[in-house]
Amino acid sequence: MAHSPFPGKVMGPEGLEPIPDGWECLPPGDATLTRRIKKTGPAWAVTERKRGKTFSRGVWAPPELIAELRAELEREREDPAYQRRLKAGRAKRAKQQEVYAEDFEAAVFAFLDFAEPHEAMARQLAKAIAEHAVPVGSGTVARTKRIPIEQRAEAATIAWMRHRTTGYDSLRIARVKGKRREVRRELAQRSRSLLRQYRRGADAPAGEQKGSTLKDCPLRKALGADVPEDV
Repeated sequence: MAHSPFPGKVMGPEGLEPIPDGWECLPPGDATLTRRIKKTGPAWAVTERKRGKTFSRGVWAPPELIAELRAELEREREDPAYQRRLKAGRAKRAKQQEVYAEDFEAAVFAFLDFAEPHEAMARQLAKAIAEHAVPVGSGTVARTKRIPIEQRAEAATIAWMRHRTTGYDSLRIARVKGKRREVRRELAQRSRSLLRQYRRGADAPAGEQKGSTLKDCPLRKALGADVPEDV
């Protein structure tokens, strides 16, 4: 079901449908309880789509069903065995996250493939990109499993550079269909050109202005003052 602006109604496959009398909405937040209510039923999961993303607006269900399953879940959560499993699960996920962060940073470093004189900078850049992209809930391409990690690393690098080296966030882009995509494509080409300079081992990959120096490089500026002077 989809959220609608009409009180007491949601958008179903056949159009607007009234929410059954007496039902109440369980707000999003407790994923386990939500799953059980949807599995046990009857229930309507309601979502809303904004800017290409889908957001949960909760689950509508009979109040007695919500109360019964909530009480059942609370009893389970008070069990010491449940707490031990919960703790073990958290530790396992934390370890998996740590391993993935290392793997992703390595994948970014491999994608950068800077020439030897710039290797120290590549390691710093890979670390900065991974720290931004990898955290759970970041919503970045690094969190998807739909594409190989090598493609994730490439996309995350170009996205990081778009926001940190091109002034993209302050651009005024006309509200014309396809224009934002066109701008992003142009900026990606600029970023890839800069990366190619570092891969070739250029003495001063500095951007587009004639006579600019190593310190003028937008990538080095984005990384800050601690960039290794590796050339």
